[in-house]
Amino acid sequence: MFVFYEEDGQFKTGRVMSETDASMQVESATGKRSKIKADRVYLRFASPEPSAFMEAAHQNRDEADADFLWEAAGTEEFDFLAFAEDYFGHAPQAIEAAGILMKLHESPMHFYKKGRGRYKPAPAESLTAAKASVERKAREAAQIDGWVKELATGKLPDWGVDSARLLFKPDKNTLPWKALDAACMQTGLASMQLLANCGAFPDIEALHTAQFLLEYFPKGTDFPEIAEPFDPPGLPEAEVSAFSIDDAATTEIDDAFSVQFKPEGGARVGIHIACPALGIAPGSQLDDIARTRLSTVYFPGGKITMLPEKVISHYTLIEGQHCPALSLYLDIAPDFSIQHSETRLEAVRIADNLRHENLDAQFNEDTIGQGSDYSYKRELEWLWGLASTLEAARGAANQANRQDYNFKIEDGHVEIIPRKRGSPIDKVVAELMILANSHWGSWLKEKSLPGIFRNQSQGKTRMATQPGIHQGLGVENYAWSSSPLRRYVDLINQRQILSLVQDTAPHYGPRSDFLFAAVRDFELTYDAYADFQRRLERYWCLRWLIQENVTAITATVIRDDLARLDGLPLVVKTSSLPALPPDTPVRFKLSNIDLLNLELHAEYAGTVGAASVESA
Repeated sequence: MFVFYEEDGQFKTGRVMSETDASMQVESATGKRSKIKADRVYLRFASPEPSAFMEAAHQNRDEADADFLWEAAGTEEFDFLAFAEDYFGHAPQAIEAAGILMKLHESPMHFYKKGRGRYKPAPAESLTAAKASVERKAREAAQIDGWVKELATGKLPDWGVDSARLLFKPDKNTLPWKALDAACMQTGLASMQLLANCGAFPDIEALHTAQFLLEYFPKGTDFPEIAEPFDPPGLPEAEVSAFSIDDAATTEIDDAFSVQFKPEGGARVGIHIACPALGIAPGSQLDDIARTRLSTVYFPGGKITMLPEKVISHYTLIEGQHCPALSLYLDIAPDFSIQHSETRLEAVRIADNLRHENLDAQFNEDTIGQGSDYSYKRELEWLWGLASTLEAARGAANQANRQDYNFKIEDGHVEIIPRKRGSPIDKVVAELMILANSHWGSWLKEKSLPGIFRNQSQGKTRMATQPGIHQGLGVENYAWSSSPLRRYVDLINQRQILSLVQDTAPHYGPRSDFLFAAVRDFELTYDAYADFQRRLERYWCLRWLIQENVTAITATVIRDDLARLDGLPLVVKTSSLPALPPDTPVRFKLSNIDLLNLELHAEYAGTVGAASVESA
């Protein structure tokens, strides 16, 4: 005796070896014995052998049409044996009944299982919907398969999806992502590499930029339509003319300076800061824009400004105009000691926008006290003396040997121009900004006014709504206030300082939730912007190495396995570097530059001056 039964959702046949009321032992064609429950048995038959039975039953199953069965079944629940009898027009043989049962079981769209051997036809509308779903899935599978083939052959599919979003903010339920995932599995490539190979981005720089923009500017970098910046109320005109010092590409000119020499010696120095707080009211559309962006983003070859261009142009300290400014005046004695200070809100005439590119050759360590005459020579050299005194008084670490770099990018060609930190120009600007920020920070503290302070102790720098010492700069209080066109915290602090100047209620009170949130968001965002800048600087350093065909270069050991390549702001990590003291000059062989992952292989080739280098 043989039985046709169900086990683990599959139909099987076997020879009965023993049987009780509740169960039986059966042996399959392979000789395997199993214990099955009696209620799992649907049919008993004496012949043919199980393998021949299943072959014939499968043939009956395949000949049956699910749509025809559904139409013949009516609407009520039925037993498969009774249905098989109606279908064949006679009492079905076991092989026939088994074929019908398997067809019913394998047609869940057409028939709902209601119990042992019992089914109910699906409603017409449900069957229609299920068929449409199957057809849709078949089309989707074909679409995915087509896209996978294109990706695998280096062709970017026309799938109407942003490649950056697909990489960095994917919806894993979408067909493009499923195709990309399948193609990565097939090719063994990472998704970024695969899309790059398919030309998803005009160049690798665009990919790195797209990742950043997707995270921090998901709606794009364009500004919404805004009302024209309104002019501040009539301001008194300053009695001085000022000049600024910036790079040629700078459009957000936040600061300018004036010097009035006194007959008895010394001078009255003005530090003039652009004053957008006059026209950007808290909670306004412009304020919301600045609060969202929090800072201008700088990177080689470009920037993303915090404020719209017409707002910047309205408040920037552009030459030839009277510009609203928050001015800090300092009466300086001949020995460069500060005798008196005063903060004013006024309109300052900006006489000149001096640019580093022109000024560097005129005002530097070699020309101070000598050399030919140039505009503002007396003022700049006197300010350099003041700046040197301020720096010494702060007791801050000397950074004169630190190196900065400017990136000049034009039509894909990059120049990386070293610039020593601590030059006279840098020192003058930096010390006057530190002076203004520390002075106004102390003023806020003195008046018990909350602001956003930049504190540093034990080497850790943090933003806070309460003042604290900044050990690195050597000042008691420090509140960023000198770049309100570029940093939102400076704009906030400028509002608080204006309330003191104008003797009005401050915008932000003690324990302001707004300030706490701004501090948290600014720190996170500012760090992310700085990280993006470092990533693109690394990218362009690698591009420069390729551009100049550099395969060997000197470097300086930082520590352990880290070294900084000479002439570039590029740190490399290499396991081949032996244990050497910091600042040891070494030489590397370079290879395998990877612009996608921003990596390269640096192989230690010897210590500069050692015999190993000569033979390398």
